[in-house]
Amino acid sequence: MARKKVIYIHGFNSSPLSAKAQLIGQYLSQFNLEYQVPLLSHEPLQALVTLEHMLDSNTVLIGSSLGGYFATYLSQKYQLPAVLVNPAVAPFLLMKDFLGPQYNPYQNYHYQLTMQHVEQLKSLYLPDLLHPQLLWLLQQSADEVLDFQQAVKYYNNCRQVLEFGGDHSFIGFERYFSQIVQFLKIT
Repeated sequence: MARKKVIYIHGFNSSPLSAKAQLIGQYLSQFNLEYQVPLLSHEPLQALVTLEHMLDSNTVLIGSSLGGYFATYLSQKYQLPAVLVNPAVAPFLLMKDFLGPQYNPYQNYHYQLTMQHVEQLKSLYLPDLLHPQLLWLLQQSADEVLDFQQAVKYYNNCRQVLEFGGDHSFIGFERYFSQIVQFLKIT
């Protein structure tokens, strides 16, 4: 049997050094798998190209925030299992508020967020999830960045865990590691 490849997809203005990526990576190191956390461009289509080049039939995904949006798209397009942690549902609606100069402190660079980026994100939106059984939503209600109700509604046909309280970082993420391994069929 071929080794599983787990790709963790970080969020907006984040990096492979995100706390969740590091925590799950440490946990997964006990398994015979390949774990990757790619450094993604701020340009959505470039980020998507990077991710698509990494995929194979043994790939499973974990995505957080904007990474959850990308993971949803890739899961449904390529029929890959994905765990989504406080995912963005329609980030193109939110990004309009962030147009202009941006700084990514985790990657230490400045860039301009433009309407072209917003339109690229919009082009990836899936109005219907054709393979909801491939997705597992981990959502906390006190997410200060994203409206948790959007995710609960959008992923209503998917496996879900909704915790009241928490925040955008998903407090206590490590409590779900063994279940994530089971859902993604890593063992």
